[in-house]
Amino acid sequence: MASLATQGIAAADPSHDSSAERPPSVDKRTSFDCVTLTFHWVTVVLVLGLFTTAIWHAYSHDDVLRVLLLRIHRSLGVTVWTTTVLRLVWRKTNAKLPPFPDDMSKLHRVFVQMSEYCLYALLVIQPTVGFGAVLTRGRSFTLFWGHVPPLIPHYPTVEAVLFSLHRAGAWALGVLITAHAVNALVHHFVIRDNTLARMAPVLRTERDIGELALERGD
Repeated sequence: MASLATQGIAAADPSHDSSAERPPSVDKRTSFDCVTLTFHWVTVVLVLGLFTTAIWHAYSHDDVLRVLLLRIHRSLGVTVWTTTVLRLVWRKTNAKLPPFPDDMSKLHRVFVQMSEYCLYALLVIQPTVGFGAVLTRGRSFTLFWGHVPPLIPHYPTVEAVLFSLHRAGAWALGVLITAHAVNALVHHFVIRDNTLARMAPVLRTERDIGELALERGD
């Protein structure tokens, strides 16, 4: 009833700005908070580094370079694991997440949420499995700037299983990340909404900025 009364006043008074009374459109609200944005793009860079070092290592024939790439790969894996855990803690405590667009179907929302949860799970599980495979080799290894001695005996069967799981997880992570990126690009260039601009405010168009200012009453 209150909203109907407000609309009636707006219609009767031409000088009344009805846009100021309308709730902001769900799909045009402000972007994610700065901490969430930072976590997201740091994770993107780290994961790209993981894939780069893994592929480079697979095709390199220089033993010294391969050792260096493995060291970087392990260190990035531990960093991704830590970053993801901190990101999840922030998400559950202080993160400010824009709601889904009004016109997004329930099925689409479920699909987006499930893919997001799978990404988070892989970003935690994948480094854990990889590190477990390294440990079960029963050898010393380098991590960041330090040398780690053997911590447990060699378990060949467990090592082989963990390395196989790590490879499978890498493929799954690659597919999910590719689908995630393609979906964002389709929204930005085909559907032309602000889905990508929420996570990358630098991509906002003048129209997006004007609408956002209107919603805030600027």
